[in-house]
Amino acid sequence: QVQLVESGGGLVQGGGSLRLSCAVSGRTVNSYNMGWFRQAPGKEREFAASITWTGNTYYADSGKGRFTISRDNAKNTVYLQMNSLKPEDTAVYYCATGSLYSNFYVPSGYDYWGQGAQVTVSS
Repeated sequence: QVQLVESGGGLVQGGGSLRLSCAVSGRTVNSYNMGWFRQAPGKEREFAASITWTGNTYYADSGKGRFTISRDNAKNTVYLQMNSLKPEDTAVYYCATGSLYSNFYVPSGYDYWGQGAQVTVSS
């Protein structure tokens, strides 16, 4: 049984930083694609970042230069470091894991999801 548990969300002022964690059980993070998505109220879930099983990283344009995705194989955990946060980054952030051969830019490319972590950035 695959489970993902996010933590690290919260309220931060604009320009601040947060690090989200995603602890995974039932699947090793370096054997599958791992992704972070976010969903703001009234909007569709959108891609934020991904780290493939090979260790390659990809980012949405909105987060390039500010977000960093990484993984700790020993802890079987994936992280999303978010710096220079803006009010428009406010959303629920979801961690997900998917097959090696799926499109990691879209939600349908993932088969297991965490419960989500709220990130709120004040202006």
